[in-house]
Amino acid sequence: MNEELFPDFPLQTEVAIIGAGAAGLMAAITAARLGARVHLFDGAKKVGAKIIVSGGQRCNVTNIAVTPARFHGEGAPAFVSRILRAYSPEQTRRFFEEIGVPLKLEETGKYFPVSDSSRQVLGALLHTAHRAGAVLCSQTDVTSVELDPSTDAWKIETSRGPVFARSVILATGGLALPKSGSNGRGYNFARALGHSIISTTPALTPLFSSDVHYPLASGITMPVRLRLHAENDARSSKKLASYDGSFLFTHRGFSGPVALNLSRHFAHHRPKVTTATVFASLLPDVEEGREAQWWHEFAGRFAKKMVSTALETLFSAKLAGVIAARAGLIGSLPLGRLSKTQTDALKRELFFAPLGVFDVAPYDKAETTAGGVALAEIEPATMQSRLHKGLFFAGEVCDVDGELGGFNFQWAWSSGVVAGRAAARRCTPGSSEKFGVERADF
Repeated sequence: MNEELFPDFPLQTEVAIIGAGAAGLMAAITAARLGARVHLFDGAKKVGAKIIVSGGQRCNVTNIAVTPARFHGEGAPAFVSRILRAYSPEQTRRFFEEIGVPLKLEETGKYFPVSDSSRQVLGALLHTAHRAGAVLCSQTDVTSVELDPSTDAWKIETSRGPVFARSVILATGGLALPKSGSNGRGYNFARALGHSIISTTPALTPLFSSDVHYPLASGITMPVRLRLHAENDARSSKKLASYDGSFLFTHRGFSGPVALNLSRHFAHHRPKVTTATVFASLLPDVEEGREAQWWHEFAGRFAKKMVSTALETLFSAKLAGVIAARAGLIGSLPLGRLSKTQTDALKRELFFAPLGVFDVAPYDKAETTAGGVALAEIEPATMQSRLHKGLFFAGEVCDVDGELGGFNFQWAWSSGVVAGRAAARRCTPGSSEKFGVERADF
């Protein structure tokens, strides 16, 4: 994709897009295909770093199970529902086939490029944007965005000089994975223009634990049910979030899909609910409410077996030892000779184990950001600011974060298309919204 070195300033364009990540590139392709003059500004020398590293450098493009309920933020499900109707996962899949990136559906419900190459995804997006006529201005930092009252144009200050545009799309990303260039600058631009920013936290990031036993199980992956409760009693307190799926014990805490999905909820509720506690059921196939029946059958079958032997019918020897230690039991004790107190302690470790989670991993480990520009201040039909005509948002900068598995990319593609369409249409001849200078001047 061509870069414009800007020998002559000031530059005038029709659609200026700040941020050349997934949402920005999709917005650029959409707007340019509608005939608008489009410039993309990004401070990185090589753009699209988050696309490259995503999905183990395979790029999980979307998911077969995309629904509004899989997205979070204040009012996110209803808002996202409208965006997904405007540009659906099916349309996304067709788009990537069209630009030369055939996709494959894996058993997990995730769509990846057949090539298993995130570089192919980025290369195809850059090539398509270039063919559509969009101009990429890399190594160009944007320092401010403001409305020029004399022309009703948007003035964008960059490291190469000022740029004037009729429409501006903020697709700057959030704070996750700062080595990719994410620095939260878009929040500052939006805040300076009067927008509310919902408090941000890392999302899709590992959980840190203070437990002294679980690190001994580091490296073990298994299915669990994770639950976040408002208090330290899982049976009586309010459940704030729950996920079933793969779980990984680490030296510092927990990872794997269910831990990553729960992280945004823990980070969100922790300042409000100081007693928020994460519990794990190590036997997620046992339905909630049927734990007592399961235990009766299990204890009856293995009553004469040692605790360690009985647990090793369910778990690895290493994890069985950790469970027994957390319950305060000697592994050689026969299961049928446990006291009521000992039995309750072991049942707790199997079904309601408090994990000692005290924090989530920081942004450099997070895959996305929770929080961002308040959705109440964005028009869902266009992704345009309700405060300023000609200002649009797309992607992670908004208060929308999806679950693990391609949901955040789908939000980027869909919101980018909606913003790109509306931004371009604002520049078409005959538009009822005056700009202060004629389109021919651009």
